[in-house]
Amino acid sequence: MKNSVIFGILIGVLSLIWLFVMRATGYNLTDSKASPIEYASILIPLVGLYFGVRNFRDGELKGNMGFLEALIQSFKILLVGGALAIFAGIVFINWGNPGSQDTTFQSFSGRIFGALLVGVIMAFGVSLLLTTKSNKVD
Repeated sequence: MKNSVIFGILIGVLSLIWLFVMRATGYNLTDSKASPIEYASILIPLVGLYFGVRNFRDGELKGNMGFLEALIQSFKILLVGGALAIFAGIVFINWGNPGSQDTTFQSFSGRIFGALLVGVIMAFGVSLLLTTKSNKVD
């Protein structure tokens, strides 16, 4: 569980930093359209998941990991990272820049739902990529 907490916190902190970078560069987060720079944020969970699951495989499982083990570890990392990112986003909306109305809960919740879908797809991809143990079903 320690591994998933560490890499989940990494994803959450990088997501919070990304929110401040987006605001500092002048991108408005209220539009329903995503700006092209927002697609770079996809790298945050990808990097966190890849290095988290790889660290789990190499450290705790001695290099021998099945698909289900990798998928469960990916979901643990996403659960911690997602909870922290949502909390950070709510704090950012309410207290990040008082007097600014550039982000609403509606636009933020849509982006979080999109991030959830992307995270689940990435969890399957990273799990397939890092699986070393084949499970035959005969």
